[in-house]
Amino acid sequence: MLILGIDTSCDDTAAAVVEDGRKIVSNVVSSQSDIHTKYGGIVPELASRRHIEMILPVVEEALRQAAVTISDLGAVAVCHGPGLIGSLLVGCSFAKAVCYSRNIPLVAVNHLEGHLLSPFLDAHAPDFPFLSLIVSGGHTSLYIAEDYGTYTLLGKTRDDAAGEAYDKISKLLGLGYPGGPLIDRLAQEGDPKAIAFPRAYLPETYDFSFSGLKTAVRNYLMSASQIIEESAGKRDSGSPPGKASKLADEHLRDIAASFQAAVTDVLVRKTKWAAKKKKIGRITLSGGVSANRVLREKMKKMAEELQAEVFIPPVSLCTDNAAMIAAAGFHRFLKREFAGPDLNPRAYLSL
Repeated sequence: MLILGIDTSCDDTAAAVVEDGRKIVSNVVSSQSDIHTKYGGIVPELASRRHIEMILPVVEEALRQAAVTISDLGAVAVCHGPGLIGSLLVGCSFAKAVCYSRNIPLVAVNHLEGHLLSPFLDAHAPDFPFLSLIVSGGHTSLYIAEDYGTYTLLGKTRDDAAGEAYDKISKLLGLGYPGGPLIDRLAQEGDPKAIAFPRAYLPETYDFSFSGLKTAVRNYLMSASQIIEESAGKRDSGSPPGKASKLADEHLRDIAASFQAAVTDVLVRKTKWAAKKKKIGRITLSGGVSANRVLREKMKKMAEELQAEVFIPPVSLCTDNAAMIAAAGFHRFLKREFAGPDLNPRAYLSL
């Protein structure tokens, strides 16, 4: 059975055709990074306008690569939240129009469920139950997955998501957007122990917090920049804090490496606590930040220490994509959980 997946939850326009919820027949993603880079982050209005321009050609390309037509589809699965409401509206409206005009079943999929089930698109897929860490620009959550559609939330971020912290620190360092890959690349040549940035472990809970770490990096940059300006005799009390451009390249690499170490340490330690406490021997890592080199390495090492299995999708399936939406939609379809023409997207949607 073939399902067309559509995802326009944020700034990527994505469409994919997946067979039986496991085999990717096509997977097309149109990125908007070039549009948003100069603003240092996503501009929602620009994102939604670009989705309107790209949704049809992206879907057509996905069908072309799969060598199928709409008549060959068993259903259309669309992400209806959480995400940017203007972006979600484009994908949902397009999917509803296709299903209404062709009398094809419509399946609504939670974006987080797509990430959670993305490891099933890999050849090495987990069995239930498993512990799932979802880490992205908008979410940092820890779940127990007992079956398809049966998930228990253990913890989530109380403030910034891990990916959001990456983007904000990248902007402070003057690196650009998106921050995750840029900081990861810079950190490869830095010393992760150079600066003792704080780790918010929040005892007695599986929740996460990264706002304090973000503030610590900002304060460090303010102090370092002030020292440089004073030593040069050019201190300007009216200048903005964190003028990272004045720091030596070697210093920037150490800051990036130390920040990344603090983030990944918390993510891995929390997951380890949950795996030991809940006695679960299977762990999955998904979401955009799961493409991070250090996080993947630390997660694998932690799993070895616990003698547990770890399942991490290929990098191409870590970031937003429609294949994971189609995969999740397949299992919703099997349960006859269909949506109607009254389906509305939701910016905030729990799993």
